[in-house]
Amino acid sequence: MPDDSSVNTPWWEKLPEDYYCSPQFTELDAEHPGKVYGSAAMDYVLRTGLASLVTVAMAPQLLSSTKMRRELSLLKFYADMADRADPAEVFAAPPRHVRIDQAPTAWPAYRPKGIPSRLIRFTSPYVAVNPALRTAYGLHRQSHTVAAQHWIHPDGPRPTLIFTHGYMLDSYGLNSAMFSLRWFYEKGYDILLYTLPFHGYRKGLLHPFSGFGFFANGFAHLNEAMLQSVFDLRILMNYLEDTGVRKMGISGLSLGGYISALTACADPRPAFVIPNAPAVLLTDMVREWAPMSRIFGHVMPRNGVSIQDQRHYMAIHTALTYKPMVDPRRVLIIGGAGDRFTAPRYVKLLHEHWTGSQIHWFPGNHIMHLKQGDYLRFMKKFMDDCCA
Repeated sequence: MPDDSSVNTPWWEKLPEDYYCSPQFTELDAEHPGKVYGSAAMDYVLRTGLASLVTVAMAPQLLSSTKMRRELSLLKFYADMADRADPAEVFAAPPRHVRIDQAPTAWPAYRPKGIPSRLIRFTSPYVAVNPALRTAYGLHRQSHTVAAQHWIHPDGPRPTLIFTHGYMLDSYGLNSAMFSLRWFYEKGYDILLYTLPFHGYRKGLLHPFSGFGFFANGFAHLNEAMLQSVFDLRILMNYLEDTGVRKMGISGLSLGGYISALTACADPRPAFVIPNAPAVLLTDMVREWAPMSRIFGHVMPRNGVSIQDQRHYMAIHTALTYKPMVDPRRVLIIGGAGDRFTAPRYVKLLHEHWTGSQIHWFPGNHIMHLKQGDYLRFMKKFMDDCCA
């Protein structure tokens, strides 16, 4: 008789401890070996640079025994919520009416030439889900001023692509160029570029780089930043609906792909969700990223924290914890065969978890998306079909 004991075992316990070492081959490895392995080599260099910056941000929390004890006491709250995995509890609906300030995009902000655009701002009413953090998290006032840029057609509103940037990559101009957002606009879509907490306009005044505050305040604050990212994005979805938009979808790169997938667990409204190179499993990814891997490998065991514990503490904002509220057939996951930031094993894991989702591979790395035109055309057709 088969053993069904694993049916109710949560994912953070099912995955082997050394999951980050598991095979990660794709069908493109044999077809484009030069492109896949050459681009992968580039990612190792870039990954080490990014990991070094994140290590600098997190070191004061990780290397202080007093701060780590405080963190672990706070994280038990999120582990209990993850055990219940109740989307209504985790992703409380934002208020329907929030004051939105709009103004035409003006210098020095990026302005797409020939496209009417406006800068949207509002004060986020987000309150930390953990009562013990509400005062401290509320002090990040700059991050609570939400910003987005909205490209509109004069005869709109049109179906809208909400784009969410990657970690540190908050520039509207850079994202427009990297993902051919002007092309999507010319094909009939309005575009809304969303700035994540602690990035760009939302960066703390004393933070040394965009995104620093996402990790600098500890794991519990990181949990709240993830949940706030979804909360604020849902306010922007309300705004789009109030302006007459009837079809909207979400895409994003890396951390933006993570938030895109998480939003699909919180809200049924997106007509399509397209996580691009999504950072599916942060706890395991950092075990590959030197120098973070060495610090985590020392600090966590010293504090009696296993990899299963780490996953459990972060599971509240991991898409693997939930079934999507969006029909999985409306989810297209894009991954790079040579990606060594969010390696193929993690992209496959999300695809397998969301049965019915589609997956598309390109033969490049995290930043250099080779044969990108192929997936952009596929993405456009997917969006058209979902919005029909």
